Amino acid sequence: MAAEKRNKEVTRRFSAEVWGEGNAALADELIAPDLVEHTPFPAPRPGLAGHKQVLAMFRAAFPDLKVTVEDVIAEGDWTMLRWSGSGTHTGQLMNIPPTGKSVRITGMDILKLENGKIKERWAEIDALGLMQQLGVIPSGN
Repeated sequence: MAAEKRNKEVTRRFSAEVWGEGNAALADELIAPDLVEHTPFPAPRPGLAGHKQVLAMFRAAFPDLKVTVEDVIAEGDWTMLRWSGSGTHTGQLMNIPPTGKSVRITGMDILKLENGKIKERWAEIDALGLMQQLGVIPSGN
């Protein structure tokens, strides 16, 4: 149970502090250098370095991004995280110029931890909802 408690804390800090506060230095403590990502936003480089590049891109696009940890479940070396986030699109996101629009996004991560660090990550976010809120894709309403 001690490992599961530690893994839950790593997962919470990863979401709330690394992503929610933009603390890229903390990523070095929480993420293995050879992280394997399975995400809808491919990193330009593999591992921790690539993850930090994606983090920087999102933080530049949404500098006021706030992330709320909704749930964390742990079993052995695995954690599941459900989160929500909100921010204002004031910087470029991939090829999308700033829109000034406020967005709310949700997502889930499944993380495999090894020796207290995130070793593998499967992430799903509501990318369609994000693109609709930015006006890139019609909402269908």
